[in-house]
Amino acid sequence: MNYLLAGVIGLCGGITSGLFGVGGGVVMVPAMVLLMHTDMKSAVATSLAVIVPSTIASSVLNHAYGRIDWRLVIALAIPALVGGLASTWFKEQVPSETLKRVFGGFLLIVGARLLFFK
Repeated sequence: MNYLLAGVIGLCGGITSGLFGVGGGVVMVPAMVLLMHTDMKSAVATSLAVIVPSTIASSVLNHAYGRIDWRLVIALAIPALVGGLASTWFKEQVPSETLKRVFGGFLLIVGARLLFFK
């Protein structure tokens, strides 16, 4: 494994996570798949585990800045937990190549929406 490359990917994931609230899925998964030749399912699982420490650190600092709406956190957290568990099961039922294509399409749609629409 190329630890320097992994470190750069992790740094980029952490930076985009702190700036935009994305990093694991949008930055680290494609980077692991394309640059480190990681299987899509392993890249997804790895990014979820990696983003936990970054998320905790960023959340502590964002809380200090008064930026977290804790009522909204509670309202979102339980459904997100259910969705995460259900989608992890579903991910294991889908071939990695299909998952990769669906993910790529999702990124294109979201990217186009952010670029061209208000």
